[in-house]
Amino acid sequence: MTLPSRVEHIPRPSALLSDGGLATVPLWAVTSQTVEQSFHLPAIGSTSTRTVVAAHDDTVRLSGILVGPSRFGFKRGLEMLAEASRRGSAMGAWTGGAVGGLILVTTLTIRTDLYAKSLSFTVDTNRRDTIGVDLTLQHVPRPSLMHALQEFAAVGVGALRDALA
Repeated sequence: MTLPSRVEHIPRPSALLSDGGLATVPLWAVTSQTVEQSFHLPAIGSTSTRTVVAAHDDTVRLSGILVGPSRFGFKRGLEMLAEASRRGSAMGAWTGGAVGGLILVTTLTIRTDLYAKSLSFTVDTNRRDTIGVDLTLQHVPRPSLMHALQEFAAVGVGALRDALA
């Protein structure tokens, strides 16, 4: 007697946004994601001496839809995370300020030290049981060895995630 083969599909969220502690909000239906990098050019005629500052600014934009009966809870969770990114996250408290801001995990990027720049919600008459979300996050890393290690670890975690998918 053979049993029927069945593979269960466990859905994964399109993005996870967390403060590194208690608050984590899964975004199940991300419709678009953009990572924009703005590079700083040295002033013309400047000396060859450089200070250690970030060479570029990263902005992450997410657009998505909150669906289902838990959409209002996810909406409130996103609002709380946006406020926590400005006041200080759980990760910042645990690491003594070495790491701060929010953590974003998506198929495009894994980032720490993100701060909410804007958050908006939209309700449309065509989709009455959903809430549209537009979120803009600014990447503000601290210039340190810890940041370089986090960027290196993010690449490894991304590769591991793809291998397990």
